[in-house]
Amino acid sequence: MNKPFKSRFNAPRLSSEEAERQGRISRLAFARLGREGAIAFLNTHDEGLGGRPIDLAVQGVEGAAAVEAALNAMPGAA
Repeated sequence: MNKPFKSRFNAPRLSSEEAERQGRISRLAFARLGREGAIAFLNTHDEGLGGRPIDLAVQGVEGAAAVEAALNAMPGAA
């Protein structure tokens, strides 16, 4: 039977702390890099950080701090 109002989202939900870090880093990236730059930065593996910045930010406080520092150190960011 088809359940049209049933949520199809099956991935684990973020905790409130994870969601806060993700949102904070995303807002910073969008402010510094613009839409396209932020999307590319957040979703592409970064050798210096050792992973995708958005994943690192969600994983913990240390990862979010490293991503924030990388964003703030970028020369010529918008």
